[in-house]
Order: sequence, then C-alpha cells, then structure tokens
Amino acid sequence: METLFSPEIYKWLVLPLSIFLARAIDETIGTLRIMFLSKGNKTMAPIMGFFEVLIWIVIIGQIMQNLDNALCYVAYAGGFAVGNLVGMIIEKKLAMGTMMINVITRKNTTKLQKSLKANNYGFTRIGGKDIDGFENMLFIVVKRKELDNVIRIINEFNPHAFFSVNEISKVNEGNYPLKTECRNAKFNLSIFKRILLPQRFRIQENKIGETA
Repeated sequence: METLFSPEIYKWLVLPLSIFLARAIDETIGTLRIMFLSKGNKTMAPIMGFFEVLIWIVIIGQIMQNLDNALCYVAYAGGFAVGNLVGMIIEKKLAMGTMMINVITRKNTTKLQKSLKANNYGFTRIGGKDIDGFENMLFIVVKRKELDNVIRIINEFNPHAFFSVNEISKVNEGNYPLKTECRNAKFNLSIFKRILLPQRFRIQENKIGETA
C-alpha cells in the first residue's frame, strides 16, 4: 500500500485511517463476542474471538512500527470508542435473549391482562400487600425483541405502574408466549375425526360419550 501513496500521505493519512477502521471493526467484534458469551453461544463466541485477536495483532504491529506517529495513537483510541458504539447498536438490533418484566401496581390489571393475552404474551399474576394496601403483581417473560411492545402495552393500560426488567439466562417449559397450538389442539382433533372417521363410527362414539 505504501507504493500507492507518497510516504507523507501514507504516514499521516492512510496509516492512521487504516488503524482507526481496523480498531473500530475489532472492537465491534469484541462487543458482539461478549454478547455471545453472555448468551452461552459456544459457536459464535470463539469465532468472534479469533478474528478479534487477529485484527488486534495486526493493528499493534503497525503501531509498533510507527511509534513516532502520534496520529496512530489517536486513531487507535478513536477506533476503540467508535467500535464500542457500533457494537452496542448492532447488539440492540439483534435483540437476542429472554427478559423478565416485573410489574407492580395498585390499579386493576384486568384490561392489561386481556391485552397481553390478546397479543399472545404469557404472564403470571400474584396478589400482594404492602404497608399501604393491596397490590397486583404481574410476571411477564418475553423475547427481548418484544420488550418495547410489552412496555408500550403496560404504559397504555397502567401508565403509573412500577416495573423492572431483568435478563434471563435460561427458560424451561412454561407458556411464554402463549402456545396457540395447544389451545386449538382439541378443535383440530375434532376436525381430524370428522374427516377421517366414517359416520357410523362417529355415531357410535357419541353414544358411548352420552352413556358415560
């Protein structure tokens, strides 16, 4: 690359710019690697780590060869800062993970519960008391990409409710979100019987049900 530019342009422009871009990419990868580590992703985390270290070694090698160039230091620091920002933006766009929303309110939550159910969000309601009286508590588990929508629903029906959001590392069983296929299983089974079973068998089955 040095042969494409004059020594001065390469030293004071091309080299610092290359270090800045490489460091920004390196730190972006590093931020995503930490995200994958926290999610327990055993495939992406090592791959990200490999490229992160590889790029970092190349950058450090260039800086060590140009210790008299102060712009290289500035470019390194600037790339680090930009890489953190870009990594955070990408991580937010990916929206990986599962969140627990804890809602506490003294207001009736009937309409809120109906809206959550209508939007296919599972929840658990618990009644409790504090020193001032009765409270409703809702525990809602959702995918992180659905977090903003659930918060919008909470603010719509209980705008003054207290709620906190926590990240969950693992979810086992449960109905979050609600499984519509389970609710429709009986209906689908009846359709299956009507289509495949001969009429005389269906009549006999109904008689058995009536006598039982």
